[in-house]
Amino acid sequence: MPTLRLIVRKLRPDELDRPSPETLLALPRHPVAVVLDNIRSAYNVGSILRTADAARLAHVYVTGYTPTPDHIRVAKTALGAEHTVPWSHAPDPLALLDRLRADSFTLAALEQTDTPTEIGAITPAEFPLAVVLGNEVKGVQQDILDRCDLALEIPQYGAKHSLNVAVAAGIAAFGLIAQCKTTD
Repeated sequence: MPTLRLIVRKLRPDELDRPSPETLLALPRHPVAVVLDNIRSAYNVGSILRTADAARLAHVYVTGYTPTPDHIRVAKTALGAEHTVPWSHAPDPLALLDRLRADSFTLAALEQTDTPTEIGAITPAEFPLAVVLGNEVKGVQQDILDRCDLALEIPQYGAKHSLNVAVAAGIAAFGLIAQCKTTD
């Protein structure tokens, strides 16, 4: 009969002192907010929250019928990021965009348009910046596009001309924080 061996390992100090969600929420954040409008998939929302946590984005706004971070399927994918990312629900996306503009945000839709702006062309003067992500199939609604100052586009080189919304959010988030020159 095989002998069981107990392996004991001493914990490193960083494993003992994990910051609380409150501590993580209080950390300085990059001046990029995300507006999720009519995202159908709770799993996409959870994935976007994880990206927002990893990139330390300023805020995630949930609008339309997008499931909120307290939804069970969002939480399943977010893996706790729903507790470490500032988020709020705004029933009216247009009123939210007007409020963000009044707070000096540049409004940018992540959408393919006739007048795209590459993420690498964004300047530090355009921050704080709010990125609007729309429905997985229909994209960003026209009335929201009309409110935005610019449309960000991720170049596509393959046969498909779009990415999953959560993947696109990750590419945009890290591209934008590289442009804002914040080193917090």
